[in-house]
Amino acid sequence: MTASTTPTVRVTDAELLERALACYKPHCRYLRSAGLDANGPDPLVVRGRFAIPESCYIDDTGHLNSVEVNICVNQLLYLALAVVIRDRLAPAFADWTLGGYWERRLSDVLIGRYAAAFPRPIDAGAFTAELAVRSVRQRRLRSEAPPLVAVDLAFRCHDAAGGAAGGTVAVAVVGGPS
Repeated sequence: MTASTTPTVRVTDAELLERALACYKPHCRYLRSAGLDANGPDPLVVRGRFAIPESCYIDDTGHLNSVEVNICVNQLLYLALAVVIRDRLAPAFADWTLGGYWERRLSDVLIGRYAAAFPRPIDAGAFTAELAVRSVRQRRLRSEAPPLVAVDLAFRCHDAAGGAAGGTVAVAVVGGPS
């Protein structure tokens, strides 16, 4: 995936966004809208507006917390992978179909590493986040093992009052093309 050969994609269509969020319970669909850019320093950046009116698991903490950030990152990730597969933006996903991805995203998209830092509290009621796809590559963990797709990501979140969070995620997409 290289920035010079990928098209720019601006606002995601409502149907793709709805499909990306379909696996979430209705009260956990925090991503309200998203846009994408495939011509920046990172191969693909997905930016989203989020609102979490009520936590799905805990009383109000007064700020965005790590569990909800992870859910938001996942929502951006599912959307980003759908765009990568649909628009053929990464050779590692060349043999994948969008239909196969939708069927297997919950079972075959695994978070291998997640790290986050929260230097300033963020208002969970209204914030933005972006997920930068840093690299997408096919690799094998062992020579006899089937290949997997390794996706390295960075994210950051912020709100209008200066709240900030960010981190990195390493994802493995297993199971081969679909």
